[in-house]
Amino acid sequence: MQGSVQGCESYVIARSPDDPDAIWVTEVWESREAHGASLTYDSVKAAIERGRPLIAGFSDRFETIPVGGLGLD
Repeated sequence: MQGSVQGCESYVIARSPDDPDAIWVTEVWESREAHGASLTYDSVKAAIERGRPLIAGFSDRFETIPVGGLGLD
């Protein structure tokens, strides 16, 4: 997905160092509501559809509360 999505502060896709077939997606949103709203955008829906064939499953999901760091207020 290119460009910016309102409320998304960071979106990183990284390869796993241990599994060549696995990736990690890390997202930082200003709120749960902003993330939920993003899922209604046509551009986001299209990106999800393009990526769906590459996704075998989601094994781990972690929700955290950022407290600071580079790029965050």
